[in-house]
Amino acid sequence: MRLIRWLANIDRRIIFVFICLAIILPLLMPMGLPVKTTDHVENVYRFVDELPAGSTVLMSFDYDPASAPEVHPMALAMLRQCFAKGHKVVIIALWPQGASMAIDALSIVTPEFDVTYGEDYVNLGYKPGGAILIKLMGSSIREAFPADLERRDISEFPIMDNVYNYDDIDFVMSLSAGDPGIPAWVLIAQAQYHVPVAGGCTGVSAPQFFPYLQTEQLLGLLSGLKGAAEYESLLETPGEATVRMDAQSVAHVVIIVFILFANLSFFILRKERSEELETKSTTLE
Repeated sequence: MRLIRWLANIDRRIIFVFICLAIILPLLMPMGLPVKTTDHVENVYRFVDELPAGSTVLMSFDYDPASAPEVHPMALAMLRQCFAKGHKVVIIALWPQGASMAIDALSIVTPEFDVTYGEDYVNLGYKPGGAILIKLMGSSIREAFPADLERRDISEFPIMDNVYNYDDIDFVMSLSAGDPGIPAWVLIAQAQYHVPVAGGCTGVSAPQFFPYLQTEQLLGLLSGLKGAAEYESLLETPGEATVRMDAQSVAHVVIIVFILFANLSFFILRKERSEELETKSTTLE
């Protein structure tokens, strides 16, 4: 009973310490907890995996550092799969910070593969315009992006030799944290030009894209940190998302345990107080 009373009046700072440890320890010592994959993540993986080697994949980095903890691991996983399968990757950004996110992702992934800038991948950088820019790319990618991030004419790069519009793009992956992002790619690139489009987004924004999955306008969706961890699991290359999911899962377990103990102690102490009142009432009578 002493333990129950202690739990009922536990100092909140002790709870904070437990939560802190539950987050930090799995990050320092990854546990590799299993991640169950969902259909809309598996659809993206299978589609990219089944594309013929040498296919052209357009990746749009439509997020910023604030959304990077959830979305950036998706970019790393997608780049790894594309390079492993021998696909050509054309990168653009509809957000100003997206070009920097792409640079960081490439700096991590490209050393793992024998790929060459301008031949296997190219970063065309950021261009304002959103939906208008996506529409323009349907007519001419070269008009929309005449030069790469370093202001070099794209005609210098072999990867762009046969890439003129969406007819030459086999797949679009929009890594999106808002607008412009997934909706624009679906409504223009997919609906008007019939390019297969998939998305990666933060967990909080995922529900708004489910109707696109149901109508098959979006062939798949990676949602939040779990979506990124699922993709890493399918690639069999655990990364940042898998490690962070370990921390998140352990923290959730700790929180649930404290909630259960709190409710248990509440009911036990309430019963004890009720019995004490009954005893006092009987004594007075």
